Amino acid sequence: QVQLVESGGGLVQAGGSLRLSCAASGRTFSRYSMGWFRQAPGKEREFVASISWSGGIIHYADSVKGRFTISRGNAENTVYLQMNSLKPEDTAVYYCAAKEGPTTARALALGEYDYWGQGTQVTVSS
Repeated sequence: QVQLVESGGGLVQAGGSLRLSCAASGRTFSRYSMGWFRQAPGKEREFVASISWSGGIIHYADSVKGRFTISRGNAENTVYLQMNSLKPEDTAVYYCAAKEGPTTARALALGEYDYWGQGTQVTVSS
């Protein structure tokens, strides 16, 4: 069992930056592929970024490429999402998720994870 706790959300002006963190419990964090998703009011959850267990394979949604950076610190059991040049349309609840074992980039983008966090609110004002 893995528990995921997101932090770092808040209110920021357009053009600003935030860094989200997702702390994972358990001793096998390095075995998990990790992902970030977001859900805005009235919209479906959407993929933001994913990172493989080693950190060597990373994928982003087109809407955040060049602005967001996903990374992980396996020693700290934490995955990060650095968000720069934020836009009002980035406003959403952001969730991290963990997938154990072999998987594919497509599966990660489709939301096929074993564990999900509770989410952290990001609000970008214009």
